[in-house]
Amino acid sequence: MTAPVLPPQVTPQRRFLLALAAVTALVAVWIVAPLAQYVLVAVLLAYVLQPVQRRLAPRVGARVSAVVVILVSVGAIVAPVAVVLAVAVRAIDQVRGALVGDGVDFGALEELAAAGGVDLRGELTAVTRRVFDSGFGTMLELFGGVSDALIGLTVLLFVVYYLLVDGQTLVAWVERATPLESTTSRRLRRDLDRITWGVVVGNVAIAVVQGVLTGLVFALVGVSNVVFWTVVTTLLSLLPLIGASIVWIPMAVFLFLSGRPVDAAVVFVLGAGVISLSDNYLRPIVTGHEAHVSPGLMVVGIFGGVLAFGFVGLFVGPIVLAFAKTLVDTLVDEDRHPAEA
Repeated sequence: MTAPVLPPQVTPQRRFLLALAAVTALVAVWIVAPLAQYVLVAVLLAYVLQPVQRRLAPRVGARVSAVVVILVSVGAIVAPVAVVLAVAVRAIDQVRGALVGDGVDFGALEELAAAGGVDLRGELTAVTRRVFDSGFGTMLELFGGVSDALIGLTVLLFVVYYLLVDGQTLVAWVERATPLESTTSRRLRRDLDRITWGVVVGNVAIAVVQGVLTGLVFALVGVSNVVFWTVVTTLLSLLPLIGASIVWIPMAVFLFLSGRPVDAAVVFVLGAGVISLSDNYLRPIVTGHEAHVSPGLMVVGIFGGVLAFGFVGLFVGPIVLAFAKTLVDTLVDEDRHPAEA
């Protein structure tokens, strides 16, 4: 019979080290908190890019492969954003021309709004005045926002680089520092990897599918700037319950008011029956199957994560909630099978 393992004796030195560690941890959290969103994005990017960097590292080295992967990723992000911004400027100009020209019957639209008790012209004037009044304040805050963003992006790039280069060393250190048995540690690591992969890749894949479907429908009815609307829909489709409908419903209304009722009907029918309906079928199949996350937990995690962490909360929220469920399952299994723990 083996003797029970006694806890370490609480000596004055140990009490001092514990207190010092607690104070240091609080200060560390206070330092990292303003950059939490950038650090979380860096962790997710490093997770996604690690398989590519790992395959490239034996040929050119870990550090060079990390730099190459980061540069290619930045180019893959910056180039489409530049194209989308250029197309967005043209799209806004076209919408403005349609409103002031003959593309939309503004008088009929104003009568329709008046029937609902809305002074459309007065509301537009008030919105324009508010935008003009806030313009100077926005310009004054711009430089501060830009400087904060540059600091955050710098931190993001450095964190991604060092996670790609030394990520395995960090994981090994965490495993040594935690008092978990090797079987439990491997299980938690495997579950966290499965959850992260399912949430990140699943959500992105679903958003891309909805964006492409929206682009195809818009191309079918002759809507211009299809690439722009495809990218916008892809980004908005990351949000369930909102998703692609916030794009195709206004487009259907715009086509109807522009004297194209048949095209408007096509967009509405395909949008409701194909684009938005695909989210209900694909999300449980892709994300739920890979990450074992229920749709209800996914919705709570996404919107709660957005409120807590901003855009990155779209991914962090579901991952945290799903991993919390995994931790509870692990504790329950240990209580039921203490000999195997």
